[in-house]
Amino acid sequence: LVLCGDVNVTRTDLDVHPKERQPDAIGQRPDERSLLERVLGRGLADVGRALDPENPSLFTWWPPWRQMRQRNIGWRIDYVLASADVATGARACRVQADYGTSDHAPVVATFAS
Repeated sequence: LVLCGDVNVTRTDLDVHPKERQPDAIGQRPDERSLLERVLGRGLADVGRALDPENPSLFTWWPPWRQMRQRNIGWRIDYVLASADVATGARACRVQADYGTSDHAPVVATFAS
């Protein structure tokens, strides 16, 4: 199983630029994060974070003002989630930050065949 898309919730503070961290902001609230972790607890892996666990600059969405995208002041709210057997075959999971005109960037995962 592979689930991809905009979840609108950051998993941890690591997924939010320090200038954007607001514990009560929608998308960063503890109750939202808890629900996302419950989904992951059903046997899904966060492929992007699994392949790049300590990257503090791994963002997929940027506020559409003040050149936030160009300055990489954003949030990671778009995910590739995979069941354990599929996730073990993940070879790459890249945020294509330079692609597109949306405030979100595509996240593209590559899996072994």
